[in-house]
Amino acid sequence: MNATRRLVLAAPALLLRPPAAWASPEAMAEALRSFTGGAVVQAGRVAMDISPLVENGNTVPLSVIVDSPMTEADHVRAIAVFNERNPQPHVITVRLGPRSGRAILATHIRLATSQTLLAVAELSDGSFWSDRAQVVVTLAACVEG
Repeated sequence: MNATRRLVLAAPALLLRPPAAWASPEAMAEALRSFTGGAVVQAGRVAMDISPLVENGNTVPLSVIVDSPMTEADHVRAIAVFNERNPQPHVITVRLGPRSGRAILATHIRLATSQTLLAVAELSDGSFWSDRAQVVVTLAACVEG
């Protein structure tokens, strides 16, 4: 078999990334450490709203609400979302301040497959709070070539 024919036969396999190239629970933990500087993340004060069963991973509505008075003395500095099975573990970070009014993030994301999502809020006192959700995706998205 000549080299050109071998390349044509192998090309489709080259378009698929191996699972190791995607995010993993370890990659998500590392992205979280980068966001928090290694600080302890406590459960609570953050509520993530996402459907537990998603038919199509191409556009998944997600909202994150943080319980905060949003005053100068007590406000949310940032909200970040992480995932364990998409090509990149860090989905989004939104910076906020006391004039933001309410600590809410609403967006649509893509999900490559069923996985865990983690939303983390950094508060003005330096604490980090979180919520976690398991999402089952029946039609995957995020296939990179």
